Amino acid sequence: MPAPAPVAPVKPAVPYLPFTRPTIDDATVAGVADVLRSGWITSGPNVKELEAKLSVYCGGRPVRVFNSGTCTMEIALRIAGVGPGHEVITTPLSWVATSNVVLEVGARPVFVDIDPVTRNIDLDRVEAAIGPATRAIIPVDLAGLPVDRDRLHAIAKKHNLRVVEDAAQSFGSTWNGKKIGACGDFVSFSFHPNKNITTIEGGALVVNDEREAKLAEQYRLQGVVRSGFDGMEVELVGGKFNLTDVAARVGLGQLPRIGEFNEQRRELARAYFELLDAPTAKALGLGLPPRDFTSTNWHMFQVVLPEERLALKRAEVMAQLHAAGIGTGVHYPAIHLFALYRRLGWKDGDFPQAEKVCRNILTLPLFPAMTRADVVRVVDELTAVLSAALKA
Repeated sequence: MPAPAPVAPVKPAVPYLPFTRPTIDDATVAGVADVLRSGWITSGPNVKELEAKLSVYCGGRPVRVFNSGTCTMEIALRIAGVGPGHEVITTPLSWVATSNVVLEVGARPVFVDIDPVTRNIDLDRVEAAIGPATRAIIPVDLAGLPVDRDRLHAIAKKHNLRVVEDAAQSFGSTWNGKKIGACGDFVSFSFHPNKNITTIEGGALVVNDEREAKLAEQYRLQGVVRSGFDGMEVELVGGKFNLTDVAARVGLGQLPRIGEFNEQRRELARAYFELLDAPTAKALGLGLPPRDFTSTNWHMFQVVLPEERLALKRAEVMAQLHAAGIGTGVHYPAIHLFALYRRLGWKDGDFPQAEKVCRNILTLPLFPAMTRADVVRVVDELTAVLSAALKA
């Protein structure tokens, strides 16, 4: 009887690598269970503790937490008195929430093109956009790279404008050695699951004094002010923006690890630069982010595809990487080209630098649990996909 044919070993499936994934330790999971067992699961002692610890982190400034990093910007604008008839300067390269909050308070966003190197708002263009109705500036720290805070606040001071820093992506970043949030005007953080620390969903607003903190609390919960056991007053229209104790307990587990998380992100970013500087990858002409290892928290690692040289669209590149088990993201489409904003008068060609970057930007995987081997895999697959797609 002939010997059975040898069976080829089954190659293990390569695990899917998402572009981001939160790291939540067992102690935090156990802490959440304790909160659930306590019966006090909405805003309570954990919210107070998280606010206190965030205040310490931000140099003693008042901090209030919320159920998103979007409502924090809306509330900052309301505290600043921005409303109908006013204008707010911002960037077209951001998550659409940045400008939607301006519309939400009845004001009009005024977009300013980006610096193609930093991909942040071009501060050289900001003053030309300031008019009689301008009341505030909302800069965005794309991928965690801080906007030049010195120039930004000098412009705001000169024109008597409020600044609402959209620091959703820059928790743990610094400017001139100071943590983002430790100085400035309003500072808005997001703790969404794709951020450097998370509260599942949630955010925080850093304000300037206790008066603004009290207003933030009113706007957070229906405008209500309580006194004594049964006293209640409503002086303004608020919303339902409070953070739960369950979410706050996740944040309390995450906050002490921000330094550890960001250091791992920096190491992964260094690996990306090293591998993308190899001759084959470099020859592709990818646009790389600034090599900032002093200020940036490396929230994302984003490349800009060389659209003139590729026979593939970005979506096709993403599809091929997905088929190879690698997740990617787009952060972000140009805000002013969404249908809502086109109806308000914006059109193609208004902000050429932002439009080119937004057509071609691609977010590669970057999160603390990744390894150098993961980065090698991403770069190898990306290089293979792009090399095969180069135009003759």
